[in-house]
Amino acid sequence: MTSTSKWAVAGPTVEYASCPLGLDVARPRFTWPLVAQEPGRVQTAYQVRVATDAERLSSADVWDSGRVGSSESVLVPYDGPALAPRTRYHWSVRAWDNEGRASEWSTPTWWETGLMEKSQWSASWIAAPESLGTSARLRRGFSVADKQITRARLYITALGLYEVHLNGERVGNDRLAPGWTDYRRRVQYQSHDVTELIGSGANAIGVQLAEGWYAGTVAWYGTRNYGKRPALLAQLEVGYADGTTERYVSDASWTAARGPIVAADLLHGESYDARSETPGWTTASGFDDSDWSPVDVLDTAGTRPGAQVVAQVDAPIRAVRELAAQTVTEPQPGIFVLDLGQNMVGSIRLRVEGPAGTTVTLRYAEVLNPDGTCYTANLRKARATDTYTLRGDGLETYEPRFTFHGFRYVEISGHPGAVPASAVTGVVLQTDAPFALDFATDVPMLNQLHSNIGWGQRGNFLSIPTDTPARDERLGWTGDINVFAPTACSVMESARFLTKWLTDLRDCQTPEGIFPDTAPHLGRVGGAPVGDGVAGWGDAGVTVPWALYQAYGDRRILAESWSSIVRWIDHLRASSRELIRSAAVYGDWLNIDDETPKDVIATAYFAHSADLTARIAEVLGENADPFRELFEDVRHAFRTAYVTEGGRIHGDTQTAYVLALSMDLLAEADRGPAADRLIQLIEARDWHLSTGFLGTPRLLPVLTAAGRTDVAYRLLHQRTFPSWGYPIERGATTMWERWDSIKPDGTFQSEEMNSFNHYAYGSVGEWMYTNIAGIAATAPGFRTLRIRPRPGGEVHETRARFTSPYGPVTTHWTDRDGRFELEVTLAPNTSAEIWLPVRTAAGTRYEGAEYLRPQDGCLVFGAGSGTSRFSCPRGQENSSSARL
Repeated sequence: MTSTSKWAVAGPTVEYASCPLGLDVARPRFTWPLVAQEPGRVQTAYQVRVATDAERLSSADVWDSGRVGSSESVLVPYDGPALAPRTRYHWSVRAWDNEGRASEWSTPTWWETGLMEKSQWSASWIAAPESLGTSARLRRGFSVADKQITRARLYITALGLYEVHLNGERVGNDRLAPGWTDYRRRVQYQSHDVTELIGSGANAIGVQLAEGWYAGTVAWYGTRNYGKRPALLAQLEVGYADGTTERYVSDASWTAARGPIVAADLLHGESYDARSETPGWTTASGFDDSDWSPVDVLDTAGTRPGAQVVAQVDAPIRAVRELAAQTVTEPQPGIFVLDLGQNMVGSIRLRVEGPAGTTVTLRYAEVLNPDGTCYTANLRKARATDTYTLRGDGLETYEPRFTFHGFRYVEISGHPGAVPASAVTGVVLQTDAPFALDFATDVPMLNQLHSNIGWGQRGNFLSIPTDTPARDERLGWTGDINVFAPTACSVMESARFLTKWLTDLRDCQTPEGIFPDTAPHLGRVGGAPVGDGVAGWGDAGVTVPWALYQAYGDRRILAESWSSIVRWIDHLRASSRELIRSAAVYGDWLNIDDETPKDVIATAYFAHSADLTARIAEVLGENADPFRELFEDVRHAFRTAYVTEGGRIHGDTQTAYVLALSMDLLAEADRGPAADRLIQLIEARDWHLSTGFLGTPRLLPVLTAAGRTDVAYRLLHQRTFPSWGYPIERGATTMWERWDSIKPDGTFQSEEMNSFNHYAYGSVGEWMYTNIAGIAATAPGFRTLRIRPRPGGEVHETRARFTSPYGPVTTHWTDRDGRFELEVTLAPNTSAEIWLPVRTAAGTRYEGAEYLRPQDGCLVFGAGSGTSRFSCPRGQENSSSARL
């Protein structure tokens, strides 16, 4: 049949990215969301073509899949000849729908391989002489042949941080590259297309290095954790029309010198003396580097770094938006405080004019003291201070490049005169992956909570999932991401970021199978020995891959983690006593005076990890029986040791019941009584929670599963301590580490541990998006969904739009004047069950859906792609206090 524009491919990606440059994946996977004007469209077949040039796609000189009868349109693997390094591959796809209609071929797009293997590197690691310090500049002039240039690529990385310029122009817009990995094991390189920056004749490349995580301060571990000084690895390849290629690599021909950066530390800040600038140092003409020092070539010095050099997996860190200062105050003479209105992560851009030698000092804070000065005690040893010394030749602009801060307020001292609000702009950094969810209700507090969750993820997803971007820590705590990963995947495309971090985690797994508390891992943390295998922390090695699989349907993530998961399970078994574990150093971290026995937590998580491992085995085609049997045995041990008649659990805490219920550890007869006891404990605290990091993400889902969504809403809407609304009532724009980082009397919690940007309690987002927006996957990757909004509490209207791997899913519902109205739009190639919160069909109107059955006090409909609309009366039996 003829093709039609009503059925088309939209936004195709390779390995989650549009036009990825420098991909070192042997069999990259294609995803192509589909669009259709007609409802009920599904794919029945596809055809992928790959060529060395867009003009050759019709002949597909690399690979043609042919027509493949399949409904798969997400993460479909390339299955052609082996890919060559440093090659751009163009591709296009078309799809057939369930009426046999073929789409047009998608607009040609591409991906490009990187170097792919160690043998393709001919560059050497180089470093500035130690006498020049750790913030040196490296440069090299080179001559390019007088021939037509067809392509130029720069493959580059550093031990530390780098920023590169070519012929006076900044290369790319990445920040804090190459990111943090265990530099003893691997370092990520970046690929840049620099064709437009190269010309025939004289050229020059210049690289500014800084300590970063490699040689700078990391948490309480001090400096030089991986090495003494930054190093550079760079390979510039210029291709000509005649088919030849020239390489210009980091080697002994480079020179080094000090620059205007006096010091640069991720925790403490950057000091910059503009009087030491040397204009033109990255250009070829007119710059004299005769007094620059020869670099040290680390290979020939016998100190070649042992790290494996791999292509970057996660999206780069970039400046994604800017914030204008809203107010300026002067709490002390000559001390000015600017409020950006949002707790953010990044740096500032300062505009200043004054005499040469004037030093302006910038300090950063998340909150203010009562007197209006910056509160910095919670930063502990992190100085979080930048200084800029003016060169004195008019208006100057300064933006720190090799540090970042978590802050809402900027304190400026030493400024020549009063500071106008226009003097400072906040430059927001984040991993540059797309946000996936728009969510809004008619309850302003819940909208702010959603915003706080997103800003917390934005600020803490910088190369690794950190625990706080402000104080002297910023570690990749496994417990935090264990609880937050499902929410993270709803808010933002997190597949690439967390895939990279799981590699970091596997890199530091011990030979005994122990996953540590943080990754990358540097040693003792929180008083615990290396690799203590803490319950709820080490289990992230199982729970995070599973969360990614649920969100994206990515089996490769499970396969890459499988052997490490099995080793972790072996460790849990070996470190238990009759299947009871006690390795739960942190317990239900930061609970509200409701400490759950740590062996209860550890044994519950042992069972949970065994259960997930059995499920993962089934997905991968491995033998699941041993892990299924282990789960049954640990569950039996848990019941025997901790559960008494009537569903009472040892410790009798909210978290004890939440874990036991959500991890399926109770006999069926005990589930109802245990849920009732949980609600009694909540009521005893005047309808407030007492859970910490491990209990909180599971609390509201357990209440809903028990038929008490009314109690879940009651907790969600609380504004008094402890609750999600309490920080918002006090002006929070990100999630807090503690329920009372600012106490009810206005004083601060302990400065020893008090972050105002800490995403763990943002894990409530998963419940909000599943039950208020009503969007949940019933198959990995959202191929099939359950749309079940649960109206209740103060919420009477909600709009949501979630970008699934298959395309957008939208819901809009209102619950007013005794009537519930719902509109749902599904992407092609997906389907959903849509649950209406009514018990009888009387008065119900619907279109674009098929009635299926009554179930659980609801009417259930089936729908394919397109828009479905529903309208139904809401009687007393369906009120928000009913068990929906």
